[in-house]
Amino acid sequence: MSATAPDTAFPAPHGSARVHEPRRPDCPWCGSARLRTRLRTGDLRRHRPGLFTVDECRDCGHTFQNPRLTPEGLAFYRRAVRGAPRDPATERVLALHSVRRRRRATARAMLPYGEPESWLDVGTGLARFPDTAREFFPYTAFDGTDLTTRVERARELGRIEEAHVGPLTDPGVLARVAGRYDVVSLLHHLERTTDPRAELHAALDALRPGGHLLIETLDPRCVYAALFGRWWLPYDQPRRLHLLPRRNLREELEARGCEIVTAGHRAAHVPHDLAGLTALALSHALPAPDTPWRAIPPSPADQRLRTALLRAGTPLVIAGALADLALSPLARHTPLANSYRVIARKPNH
Repeated sequence: MSATAPDTAFPAPHGSARVHEPRRPDCPWCGSARLRTRLRTGDLRRHRPGLFTVDECRDCGHTFQNPRLTPEGLAFYRRAVRGAPRDPATERVLALHSVRRRRRATARAMLPYGEPESWLDVGTGLARFPDTAREFFPYTAFDGTDLTTRVERARELGRIEEAHVGPLTDPGVLARVAGRYDVVSLLHHLERTTDPRAELHAALDALRPGGHLLIETLDPRCVYAALFGRWWLPYDQPRRLHLLPRRNLREELEARGCEIVTAGHRAAHVPHDLAGLTALALSHALPAPDTPWRAIPPSPADQRLRTALLRAGTPLVIAGALADLALSPLARHTPLANSYRVIARKPNH
């Protein structure tokens, strides 16, 4: 590209109050002041400017971005920017979260509880999960919420019946969905919310008495997270804001009177840790990519070299993916599991 100045869409300077909120001295989950820094990293996936810190509470284990991005900063890092680089290997590894086989397995987990009349998928995007779940629940009415207008496109495609744009915690959205659903699903959604506790409470408010909450989310106590540090792909800074230990989630749901129907790692683990490590490290080791926010673009020779080396490194990523698959039967039953699933029943009163 021929740009000679950084992208003006970025709210510079990077360290200003426009990008980061003040650093929290305490845990947003339990209030403890006993924090430790897990990692500091840049945006390893999309190479946008900025430095991000992830802290962990020594008391409850809650792991969170600190300082957190401001709404303006979050909007920038979540926004698609024309000309921004995307390394195909990393994107393909991340796509394992939403492959059809995994969506089918998640939908099947709800079969023992009968066919719901209504189901709300929170953070649904283009509603690929409801579209898949309909194979098992053909008479269920699926609705969706999302921060973007993609959810309206999903309604146009016939994947959902009602589309709600905005966070579930928005009073207007919650007023439209409160008490209407037999199932509410939060699939790898809590880690992207600014207040996961409020999101949980809103999801419970959307349920009918006796309804089920289906949650899949990342486990910050995964051994790979400790081993790989910032190269653990699920950290995905700065887009993931909170990682909740399973114990914290269970206790919060039980405090609201919910019965934990099932909870565990076996079915929710996504085998992509070694492939993700390889893809991120490969991208980082190569010549820096061309981006809209670079003052001086890389030379054509550097760009060609990066492209050639990325292609040459693809077998390494494939080898990592094969190793992930080979280890998956073991990982699912050990602390190597990177995600967990919780199904909770709302009380009948």
